[in-house]
Amino acid sequence: MHARRRTSSAGAAQRGFFLIEALIAILIFSLGVLGLVAMGGAAIAAQSDAQYRTEAAALADEIASKISLNVDRYNTANLYPNTAASIAATLAPFEHQPGGNNCAFTGAASADPVVQAWVTKISSAGGLPGATDTSQQIRILTTNAGDFNRVSVTICWQAPSDRAVRQHTLITYVN
Repeated sequence: MHARRRTSSAGAAQRGFFLIEALIAILIFSLGVLGLVAMGGAAIAAQSDAQYRTEAAALADEIASKISLNVDRYNTANLYPNTAASIAATLAPFEHQPGGNNCAFTGAASADPVVQAWVTKISSAGGLPGATDTSQQIRILTTNAGDFNRVSVTICWQAPSDRAVRQHTLITYVN
């Protein structure tokens, strides 16, 4: 004879409880994995942004150095020239789209080959994403006493994941 097991009402209530516990544990684990995936995406976006900012800073420093190296500090017509006037006169050709602000630049593009090569480098396929020939600016201030021979370089770009245009500005003085 087979013995029958008696089931109480308490035993019947616990029959499916382990399955519910397992489903809840899987749900919590899945949410944790999804959170890690989202953090990974945010980390990659932050790394890309940092890389573009570093590249923009290096490009701005590059053109500022080239401008400083290519400025005529000595007027060859005079033996002892007024170097301030010589610098101010030879900085003007480096100006590139001096009007406008907030990455909406206007004005004439520089005819200087050094500046043209620099603008092409930024807006080419290997440059900054979303950068164009018209999204770069070099302003030269030579008249104000406090801003004498001030060179301001602004670079703008927009990565595909960016909601707004990014910009980097470098200000230096050429003496």
